[in-house]
Amino acid sequence: MRKITALLSLFLVTTAIAQEQPMKINLIANGKTLTATLSNGTAAKDFYQMLPLELELSDYAGEEKISYLPRKLNTSREPDGVAAAVGDINYYAPWGNVAIFYKPHGKARGLVHLGKFDGDFSAILGNGKTKVRLEKTK
Repeated sequence: MRKITALLSLFLVTTAIAQEQPMKINLIANGKTLTATLSNGTAAKDFYQMLPLELELSDYAGEEKISYLPRKLNTSREPDGVAAAVGDINYYAPWGNVAIFYKPHGKARGLVHLGKFDGDFSAILGNGKTKVRLEKTK
């Protein structure tokens, strides 16, 4: 019985540690690899499971780059809205699109935080559409 209890405890600790590992992604655009860290929310985990993805980002409202995802994300345990900071990777649930903010934006209903770039993300900020590949880091 002690061995079973010890094995169960080890399994639970290992599982908890694995769940605490950050979800890191790469975004490849214009020959540059950008890194980002996703949050641990329901929608971010669902997004992470979709990877790899190839998307085409386009400018929206002079403050964000957007692209529609192949399917809607699970937002069942997410707040009803958030504000966006520069470098945030978000999901706009009503439309089903990912939104990368290059200017701050006030709280918007339906906006869900997915993560944030770890550093410079200017490789996606040119005029026009930008093709990108999103993948889990190795």
